Amino acid sequence: MTWQSVGRGGGLTTKLHVAVDALGNPLRVILSAGQIADIKQAAALIKDQPAEFIVADKGYDSDALIETITAQGSQAVFPPRSNRLNPRSFDRHIYESRNLIERFFGRIKQFRRIATRYDKLAKSFLSFIHLAYVFVWLA
Repeated sequence: MTWQSVGRGGGLTTKLHVAVDALGNPLRVILSAGQIADIKQAAALIKDQPAEFIVADKGYDSDALIETITAQGSQAVFPPRSNRLNPRSFDRHIYESRNLIERFFGRIKQFRRIATRYDKLAKSFLSFIHLAYVFVWLA
């Protein structure tokens, strides 16, 4: 069984959108402005990433994203938003693996430079993000 967990984290002015594999290792990262909605980065995160399941929180619940996920041969596993007229079902057992993304963000926030966002330029910040990812992969 393979799956990806999708999530976001970050400070006041930027957000990190990350896809991790079933072991919690990073696969893809996108840095965006803090005011950009999470759902706008979701399709780019999972594009060309084969997985049996895509696990995310309810912030990623949209019909367009579900269609994108099923079109690439994966199954969307995330709870429906509370305002859905026809709530869809999801596998709660598989959804429990979403904590992989939360643990991943906890690991990279151990790097003080990342947790406090010392860098003024997005390019510099993203460079240190990638350096932290190397440590996560090696650990």
